[in-house]
Amino acid sequence: MGGAVEHRIVILGGGTGGTLVANRLDRLHGDHANITVVDRDDAHVYQPGLLFVPFGLTRPEEIVRPRHAQLREGVDFRIGEVRSVDIAANRVDLDDGSTLDYDVLLIATGASLQPQETEGLSGPEWGHTIHTFYSLEGASALRGALEGFKKGRLVVNVIDMPIKCPVAPLEFCFLADWQLHRRGLRDEVELTFVTPLDEAFTKPAASERLGALLSEKGINVESEFATGRVDQGARRLHSWDEREIGYDLLVTIPVHGGPEYVGASPGLGDALGFIPTDRHTLQSRSAPNVFVIGDATDVPTSKAGSVTHFEGETVVGNIRRFLNGEPLEPSYDGHANCFIETGFHRALLIDFDYEHEPLPGRFPDAQLGPLPLLAESRLNHLAKLAFQPLYWQVLLPGHGIPGVGAPFHASAGHSAVARSGGSR
Repeated sequence: MGGAVEHRIVILGGGTGGTLVANRLDRLHGDHANITVVDRDDAHVYQPGLLFVPFGLTRPEEIVRPRHAQLREGVDFRIGEVRSVDIAANRVDLDDGSTLDYDVLLIATGASLQPQETEGLSGPEWGHTIHTFYSLEGASALRGALEGFKKGRLVVNVIDMPIKCPVAPLEFCFLADWQLHRRGLRDEVELTFVTPLDEAFTKPAASERLGALLSEKGINVESEFATGRVDQGARRLHSWDEREIGYDLLVTIPVHGGPEYVGASPGLGDALGFIPTDRHTLQSRSAPNVFVIGDATDVPTSKAGSVTHFEGETVVGNIRRFLNGEPLEPSYDGHANCFIETGFHRALLIDFDYEHEPLPGRFPDAQLGPLPLLAESRLNHLAKLAFQPLYWQVLLPGHGIPGVGAPFHASAGHSAVARSGGSR
């Protein structure tokens, strides 16, 4: 090692963000860094695949691999539950009583489902008439429920924002519509999307297009519905403003928050358990040697896998700069893109950042890109399916995806904005 200082880098979370950053750091700085990844288990779930499990389009075992096998040999993987982080002492305390000291800490523990935060949601009907597809167990159980559902009211309810992958509930509606058509049951089922938002999505341009698709497919929309409690006996949702919606089968996206250890770590997180984070450098606001990636942050963009992918470049670069005593670069621009399954082997693609709306165009190149933006196509659907092998073989090992750059200005969306003369 030539006398070089060995830096201690601890990464909490062995999901997408933690894994890709660990691998990139080990490749670039492995000779000068001791990198430890901590997670509560050794099961890495390809979360975009959860959407397909309830419809029998993939099997649970096809989207799960060991976490340790996704990490380079130079990275130490440790199974353990984080009890707390002491940002003053630069120490992570684990439930087994052991500790990990760090020079740099990366928080990549994502967002957790908290159905217990909604009155009546996690009662005896959970797993029977109430399901979620936001976990592997939930998606698997929901498959059986959908197979036995032949008529009645199917309600897809987002309890509150923020949530992981905000387009996934819409995708579920579109795929349910498609499956019901295939089974000859669409006329027997009333399909309703219930959201706390005033429109179908957070970005107006995309919301207009997605709202039109919902209407075309005969999917009812109940907007600005803030679910306060669930009456499992009567099978009714109650909002805080005293509106009611009945259901026969409820697919819920529960409240999301940060993991418990954040609340047990003074000064680390906010009231929801997310980590206040500089939106451009991805440095935590709680301590200069703490960085954050993915769903764990409070940055104002989607909690989506593409965001974690694009944030990785900034996080790796700024950890290196911090350890070298150099100024951080505010290089993350909020870039996100999402393939939105619309059923019938078609999908829609949106691409945006902090400042710019999703716009029509081509991706990844404005002139020659094969994928249409804000438009349904079979090619978009195939591209979404093709991403799974890229995820395991390219993204997690820490390689760049050819033609897909982290900055939004390298994408088709920015070019479309430039041609239109402005942005929101």
